[in-house]
Amino acid sequence: MKFKSLFLVSLTLPAFALYACSTNPATGQKQFTALMSPSQEKQVGADEHQKVVEQFGLYEDAALTSYVRQVGAKVTQKTERPDINYKFYVIDSPIVNAFALPGGYIYVSRGLLALANNEAQLAAVLSHEAGHITGRHSAERYSRGVVTSLGAGLLSAVLDSQGASQALGVGANLFMTSYSRDQENEADSLGLRYMTQGGYDPDEMPAFLSSLQAQSGLEATLAGQKANQFSYFSTHPATGDRVQKTLAQGGSYPDSGVTNREAYLRAINGIIYGDSADHGFARENNFYHPKMGFTFAMPEGFNLINQPTQVVATSPSSDAIIIFDMAARSGGQSAASYIRNNWMKERPVQVENISVNGMNAAAASFEGSVNGRNSTIQIVAIEWQPGRFARFQVAIPAGTSGAQLNALKSATYSFRSMTPSEKANIQPFRLRV
Repeated sequence: MKFKSLFLVSLTLPAFALYACSTNPATGQKQFTALMSPSQEKQVGADEHQKVVEQFGLYEDAALTSYVRQVGAKVTQKTERPDINYKFYVIDSPIVNAFALPGGYIYVSRGLLALANNEAQLAAVLSHEAGHITGRHSAERYSRGVVTSLGAGLLSAVLDSQGASQALGVGANLFMTSYSRDQENEADSLGLRYMTQGGYDPDEMPAFLSSLQAQSGLEATLAGQKANQFSYFSTHPATGDRVQKTLAQGGSYPDSGVTNREAYLRAINGIIYGDSADHGFARENNFYHPKMGFTFAMPEGFNLINQPTQVVATSPSSDAIIIFDMAARSGGQSAASYIRNNWMKERPVQVENISVNGMNAAAASFEGSVNGRNSTIQIVAIEWQPGRFARFQVAIPAGTSGAQLNALKSATYSFRSMTPSEKANIQPFRLRV
């Protein structure tokens, strides 16, 4: 019976896929999107939008947000999906980044706005993301992924589930991972169509892709290695092939489109560049968070990456890594109790009570592996506030010198409250035109 069931599944899946294929009005192509209907796209987008806001935060500049939305409205007014109400947001992140959620949610970071050179390049980005939505690329990826990963045995459960939030509880990360090459090219083609319909110069799409290539190369050079953080370039690879394709395709459109450079420069004048007060500031080997009121120092020569939920410091000359974040603290729990009963609940460790700049803290260590190299993992929990623990995780590779070992230890002991003077003087950088 088992073999018979498997044989029936193999016969049923292609028939179901063929039956469930539809023609996309934007591309004219057949596609399999049966497991995420247009109505479900809207629900998923609304649900995941809240998670995006919580993770990244929105950039609080009403005039700039209004400007982005005006540009977005121009390039989406004639898309092939009139059922979509497109919504545009500026996220508070210095990383060059843009993405879309099903249902019409499109996001650009202030880091991307600082990289673009004119309004037409912003229009190209918004149009490209609109192309992913009209192309229903998320629905296609999700539907094919369910069939491929879960098999036909779960199709009925997915299709009969109660509400898209359960059946499609895939998380915003699904929409921030790499699209296929065909989907990227399709979004480029649709983007060129939409931006020219909005009155913009199509040559600015390949121009911006070239800027993305240069930016990616710069980031890799500064980091001394291949960039590994989430970025627009890593999820929307701007290959030389794409630059040439969009340049060639743009030639079939009228060259009378505008760039609106002066208007764009006025719109981004004064925008925060780099870190913001809400996320803290990485300055040389120091990290400051005026809003939460703490600071700490990292060893000289380490690269600091300020992410939405943690700060990561890496050494370009070794595999040493320091990760800092915050964790919830309840009922006045001690740092030692937290390490034993919460943080290291599944791994018994020897805990030592320590003091960090007058604050109660605790530390523990155990043997592990980082990037295939034997390492000692040192963890420290500090009783920062009644409701928070400040946490350090330090990976110390075997063979680390005594000097760097002391520097790594000093980093965890450098955590302290910021002075009123520091809070007043540490301000974000701003782009001036």
